[in-house]
Amino acid sequence: MTSFAAPDGTRLAYREVGDGEPVICLPGGPADSRYLGDLGGLSAHRRLVLLDLRGTGLSALPADAASYRCDRQVADVEALREHLGLPRADVLAHSGGANLALRYAARHPRRVGRLALITPGVRAVGVCIDGPMRRARALRRKGEPWFPAAFAALEAITEGTGTGSDWEAIAPFFCGRWDAEARLHHAAGQPVNGEAVAHFAAEGAFDPEATRAALAAFANPVLLLAGEYDLNSPPEAVAECAGLFPCASLVEQPGAGHYPWMDDPCRFVAAVSAFLG
Repeated sequence: MTSFAAPDGTRLAYREVGDGEPVICLPGGPADSRYLGDLGGLSAHRRLVLLDLRGTGLSALPADAASYRCDRQVADVEALREHLGLPRADVLAHSGGANLALRYAARHPRRVGRLALITPGVRAVGVCIDGPMRRARALRRKGEPWFPAAFAALEAITEGTGTGSDWEAIAPFFCGRWDAEARLHHAAGQPVNGEAVAHFAAEGAFDPEATRAALAAFANPVLLLAGEYDLNSPPEAVAECAGLFPCASLVEQPGAGHYPWMDDPCRFVAAVSAFLG
């Protein structure tokens, strides 16, 4: 791991995998970036620069907990670009990390080359994901042996009566397959810094109207990749997000959940590497 100083002095860590032109990779969570691995082999095509967001992985805890807020972490991404000596950077972001990437592209459009959003979070642009949308996606899995218990838990969560055990029970819905490898990977991608999670989307973190306006002028290529089975980032919501850009490509990966590089690495890498070049 290598580190650099954020503008407020917090030491932030990142790791590099692969060779070639770099692409800054932002994890979701906020969680340790190790769950991204090498993104199913994408490192054979590009040098992945995987950032541990502040307070996660090997990055330091900030002195000010309010700096976990998504909009304030935009400065961390810009500091990493400067540290790497890149006039502009291609950016790939997964899940909640896409909110940070969207805010970064809105604030620093000339510093971003190509933007790849993988099963993205869409709160930064105010796209609504409702219970019926998630329920419809969930019903596609009704032939799975774990479905009855997981669907009952999802219904409880949708109705506002869900407990911690219900959130654990819906884990299979995040994966295209629910085997031992998927269980371990899903667990590894869960946040451990509750304070970072609580502050990331705190009041003021997002300004959807302003972000949408800025992205409408973002002329560079954007890829939005959705998973067919993903309840966290349903394809309908991802498609709405794609419509905000002048030059966006939307890909729905068949049979994939929230971690498409795990469900079908070859298909995932083919789509993303073709986009990144």
